Amino acid sequence: MNIHEDIHRHETFMRRCLQLASNGVFSAAPNPLVGAVIVYNDLIVGEGFHTAFGKNHAEIEAFNNVKDKSLLQQSTLYVNLEPCSHHGKTPPCVEAILKQGIPRVVIANIDPFPKVRGNGISILKENGVEVIEGVLAEEAAFLNRRFFHFHKNQKPYVILKWAESQDGFMDARRNGEQGINWISGPEAKKLVHTWRASEQSILVGSQTALNDNPSLTVREVSGKNPLRIVIDRNLVVPNDSKIFSNESETIVVNDKLSKTNDTIEWVKFDFSENVIDQLLSLLFERNIISIIVEGGARTLVHFIDEDKWDEARVITGNIFLEQGLSAPELKYFPVLLEKSGSDTIRYFYRT
Repeated sequence: MNIHEDIHRHETFMRRCLQLASNGVFSAAPNPLVGAVIVYNDLIVGEGFHTAFGKNHAEIEAFNNVKDKSLLQQSTLYVNLEPCSHHGKTPPCVEAILKQGIPRVVIANIDPFPKVRGNGISILKENGVEVIEGVLAEEAAFLNRRFFHFHKNQKPYVILKWAESQDGFMDARRNGEQGINWISGPEAKKLVHTWRASEQSILVGSQTALNDNPSLTVREVSGKNPLRIVIDRNLVVPNDSKIFSNESETIVVNDKLSKTNDTIEWVKFDFSENVIDQLLSLLFERNIISIIVEGGARTLVHFIDEDKWDEARVITGNIFLEQGLSAPELKYFPVLLEKSGSDTIRYFYRT
């Protein structure tokens, strides 16, 4: 077999790892998305993925799914992230790999987590295991961009999201009315709920909480509600607002008080200092690896002006408002465009 065939084979099985890993998108965080495939004579004999924090890692799931364990000593393990080498909620995966006698491991990315970061690879090599690194590394890193960003930069991955009209407005002119002025269609609405289920936290400012009275939950799809955060400096959002329902936990960032009551926590910030930095530090301390910022315009502009965002998703609806609240502007070109019903979505990436 020549080198090109070898590379193609490795990429084929690694691509299956990435497919498996993506199944954990709604539940794996704050852990990374990891898939594992065990190959014997170019046939997959076992595979698995990491489902949730505290559950079996992908490698263990794959081992458990191999019917004939005698094949393992002649098999190759493909995994998109370096096997762990430390005791956490589960034992180190490198110990299981060595115990099963796997002779070769193919990896996409080195784990940026400080307790691993190359140690897993070193242990495998020191024990005679052939390790091949960097297969589909770019694709794998993009899949785990939240996890990588969190550990490399010690702050959560920030996604900005808003919907705007064809003429660049994200809300109609209001005369004291409350309620959401829908710009996007039902297909995009369902997609947004999928996005919410994929992130650990969601943020709005107090004006959006007052105007739209959003619940910020997952209703259109099956998934876990994110942690809700509202920046409400003067505590003007009424207690009976949907954002305070017991469907999910809520953090209220303010400059008045710090206390906890059932599912609501009030956290006092110093508003004379940078509020976004304080927020990102708080989320890092609580092991929240991602946040999606859904508005309003002033909150989104603060993140943009301070360069505190990593990705943006802009939905353009098939309507014209003619006047109202202007949408933020990004001085970047979109990396990807897609259609969702009658709406267009632009994706911007900074990392």
